[in-house]
Amino acid sequence: MNASCSLFSQILKLIPRTDFERIVNETGAEYRSKGLSSWSQFVGMLFCQLGRAHSLREIEGGLKSCEGKLAHLGIEAPARSSLSYANGHRPWELFERVFYGLFDIVAAKAVGKKKFRFKNKLVSLDSTVIDLCLSLYDWAKYRRTKGAVKLHLVLDHDGYLPCFGLVTDGKVADVKAAWHIAFAPGTIVVDDRGYNDYRLFAEWTDAGVFFVTRMKDNA
Repeated sequence: MNASCSLFSQILKLIPRTDFERIVNETGAEYRSKGLSSWSQFVGMLFCQLGRAHSLREIEGGLKSCEGKLAHLGIEAPARSSLSYANGHRPWELFERVFYGLFDIVAAKAVGKKKFRFKNKLVSLDSTVIDLCLSLYDWAKYRRTKGAVKLHLVLDHDGYLPCFGLVTDGKVADVKAAWHIAFAPGTIVVDDRGYNDYRLFAEWTDAGVFFVTRMKDNA
């Protein structure tokens, strides 16, 4: 076997296979299932995210194109029909528990790392739009032919891990979501012009929260 290791396989090594299989058994994810394993489903969907695939066909084709390198990942390239069925019938709790398990592992490794040279807690606030298929999620209409939700995320610079997340409709303004986020006194919040709201800044100031942002041209 080639001693070199792909970046994708290095990412997968962060998730112990024994822990994954234990969670599969505890959630009953493969109860009465045949064929596609939960691990293959997970690898396929992770490839979808990291490879920016936009369809199950792209996942299937992308994994088949590197099929000779999949043996060390413990999978075969899944068929898109199998992925579709698994995504529709496997319990989502499996992947929720995998996420929080991975988060705990990464957070533990961040303890003791050199922290940012501010005596105050420093966080960044921003958002990103996540595309959705409008025919499947008609409630998430973003544009005439596009569906989306928006993830508003607070990044803690001590360890560079997210400490708060809020998912809203794709049309929700960034500043509107910011009203739902509470910061401890002394925190420094770094954000972009999309969060400019003088009433919000006044609330933060009264709470002892500092902020750094870019001014609008018409301020």
